[in-house]
Amino acid sequence: MLFLLAFRHLAVRPGRSLVLLAGFALGVGVMIVLLSVGEAMLEQSRDVALVGGGEVTVLPEGIDVEAMRTGGVTGMFFGIDRARYLTRQLLGGPREATAVAAVAPAIENKLLYLTAHGRTVVTRAGGEIPSRAAATGAPLALVAGSWGDTPADREWIEPTRQQLYDGLDHFHIPPAPDSTWAEWHYFNVETAPGEWWYVTLLVGGAVPGGRWGGAVLLTHRRPDGVYERFADSVTSRGVRLDTLAADLAIGSSAVRQRGGIYHVTARIPGRADIDFTLTPAPSRYFPPAELRAEPFVSGYVVPALSASVSGRFCARDVCRAVAGVRGYHDHNWGVWRAVTWEWGVAHGRDLDVLYGGVLTGDSAAGGAPFVLVAVDSLGIRQVLRFRSVSYTGSRPTRSAGVDGPASFQLRAARDDDSVRLRVSVTDAVASRSSASAFRRYFLQMRGGFTLDGRLLGEPVADTGSGFFETYVGR
Repeated sequence: MLFLLAFRHLAVRPGRSLVLLAGFALGVGVMIVLLSVGEAMLEQSRDVALVGGGEVTVLPEGIDVEAMRTGGVTGMFFGIDRARYLTRQLLGGPREATAVAAVAPAIENKLLYLTAHGRTVVTRAGGEIPSRAAATGAPLALVAGSWGDTPADREWIEPTRQQLYDGLDHFHIPPAPDSTWAEWHYFNVETAPGEWWYVTLLVGGAVPGGRWGGAVLLTHRRPDGVYERFADSVTSRGVRLDTLAADLAIGSSAVRQRGGIYHVTARIPGRADIDFTLTPAPSRYFPPAELRAEPFVSGYVVPALSASVSGRFCARDVCRAVAGVRGYHDHNWGVWRAVTWEWGVAHGRDLDVLYGGVLTGDSAAGGAPFVLVAVDSLGIRQVLRFRSVSYTGSRPTRSAGVDGPASFQLRAARDDDSVRLRVSVTDAVASRSSASAFRRYFLQMRGGFTLDGRLLGEPVADTGSGFFETYVGR
């Protein structure tokens, strides 16, 4: 009967029937869409790959988000490099304190293979820092037992100064013995106007099973402009290094870190004797970064982009005692076969600026191999990239027959941020490479700088002085 009435109404009133039919179809379609959206939202709420407790997800640049969620090739070995430093300084640091209440790093649904007694079980597991998960409102629902922070959790999220600098500044074992491997502590100290020291404690050679040893290298720029160099070396028996701490001993010279304060002694009998403490400024560090393209390895970390130095510096029989002068400390490791670099550190009124990058014969010509880092009292303010350094002019160096640049500049950018760094060179010393096939001079310069541009969308301008390195000649 209903079908008969519907067909007769359609025959008598076709226009009205079509309008009613279209309205009914539209209503059904809208309902289907709403149900589909609701189902999708429900599925996402149950998705173990989505972590609750926050509104920001940080991913490496270029990652395919959909492939990562579905377990595609780009998500197979997904991870965030230096995640602890992102958590401590960028996301959970003082710069974002007004916007970020808590940061809770977590690993969700990680594929694991558990082997025991000859049997392998495929399982999935996760990890978190309990106190931080609770702070973001996403704690685990415990069925039994307790779930609290371990000492390793506390070290990861809020290390002591001892733990922080040991984690930044520890030594490494090369992936394979290599005669061109070297790793060193480097310190730069301005002891007086026109006077400074470069202090290097270096380990090099086929560590640990081949022929290797240590060296102490000192360069003193006297107030009269004359450079003095002092060096001493020992075999591997005279070297003590630590792969879990910053401590290093080379003969009677040593670096020891206790509670975030470095005690450095460098002694070359009859020629130089240095004994000082270096206290890094809070938050002014750059975390470890390592480039690997076998057999090439290059690692770099700056535990003290700016620091206060007190102690005694003696060259031959002339000594100078200092208190609270400016210092710098970094740490390098890697394979140094036919390698050059651009590097500089500059100290301004408000900012410390670090730039650099390593180049080998296999370096890609089309990329942007260098980075510039701007750091203030709250930590890293921005990391930008640039392709090259433009050197202009000529001025003599403290080495006969070699000239260096009179000035140079570079432009670095990231998204809408862009800065220009200009340096006027006031002093330079050149050292020739000992490798006959590598005919270059290593140039260490000092000069004044100006920086202008935009960082984090705001205008920036600063001036000061710094130390810079490059290579010249061929």
